[in-house]
Amino acid sequence: MIKRCLILSGWIALLFLLMSCAASRLDMDFGTSSRLLKINQIQNPEAEKNLEPVYGLDGKAAQANTEKYREDFEKSSPAVPSTLTIGISGKK
Repeated sequence: MIKRCLILSGWIALLFLLMSCAASRLDMDFGTSSRLLKINQIQNPEAEKNLEPVYGLDGKAAQANTEKYREDFEKSSPAVPSTLTIGISGKK
């Protein structure tokens, strides 16, 4: 009985050890943003000298969009009706 417990705990320890070595999505993307920043700075090193305004929404329109976006999360979605069917339905 003790031998079985030791073998089982060994397998569990081995399983956890192997799981800790698995690469996750976070590990695969680690450092991507800093590499992209570096590439963009190398590609256009004088981008800071461009003083033209960025075209897009004005402040009031951007604020209205942000408030509408936040309000959408405050509203609760309607409950979805669910049915549970047990057995066979239909004509014979």
